[in-house]
Amino acid sequence: MTYRIVTALDLVDDAALIAAYRERHSPGAVWPEVVRDIVQRGYQEMEIWQVADRLVMIAEVEDDFPRAADPALQPVVASWETAMDVYQKPIEATGPKWAVMERIFSLADQTAG
Repeated sequence: MTYRIVTALDLVDDAALIAAYRERHSPGAVWPEVVRDIVQRGYQEMEIWQVADRLVMIAEVEDDFPRAADPALQPVVASWETAMDVYQKPIEATGPKWAVMERIFSLADQTAG
């Protein structure tokens, strides 16, 4: 079984940095160790959507998420995260980098009256 997690993060509001961030996430650009870490931690699917300087990540994760990190991958993952910090601006300064969003609407819960 899987379940969905949706998170949000802001980017530094600079067109050149936003373009560079998008390039760093283009197909084949994310470091293989980072992709391997994402999969090993229990992500089945992950998409990042952007509008202006706001990112929304939609992820399908396994029931046992989050799984333990592979220590061998962590130096590379930490380097990636440090590199991404240049572009990213957490929504809440004291919270996690990616803020977990709360679902407030589901079509399945509505009636078409």
